[in-house]
Amino acid sequence: QVQLVESGGGLVQAGGSLRLSCAASGIFFVGNAIGWYRQVPGKQREMVATISRDGGTNYADSVKGRFTISRDNLKNTVYLQMNSLKPEDTAVYSCNGPLYSVYWGQGTQVTVSS
Repeated sequence: QVQLVESGGGLVQAGGSLRLSCAASGIFFVGNAIGWYRQVPGKQREMVATISRDGGTNYADSVKGRFTISRDNLKNTVYLQMNSLKPEDTAVYSCNGPLYSVYWGQGTQVTVSS
C-alpha cells in the first residue's frame, strides 16, 4: 500500500522559511523520482520541484533560487526547503511519488502573510 505523508506546513511571515517533508512507504523509493506540487483553490495544481532517483533537480521558475528539494534515501523522505517566502507561495503543498503516478499525499497548508 502506497502512502505519502507530508508535514511541515504552517503560517509564516513574508521573508521567512519553512521545510516540508514527504515520507513515503510502499514504493521503491530509491528507484523513483518524486515531486512537490502546490494548489490554490480555484487554480490548477502546479509543479514546484522534482528530484530524480539520481538527485537531479528541476524547479518552477517562480521558486528558483528560493526553494531547494532534496532526498534522504535511508529515511524514504523528500524535503522541500523554502526560503524567502512570499504571499503568492500560499497554497496546499503535496508530494507525488513515483513522479507522474496516481499516488499523492494529503497535502500540507502553507500560508505566507504579508
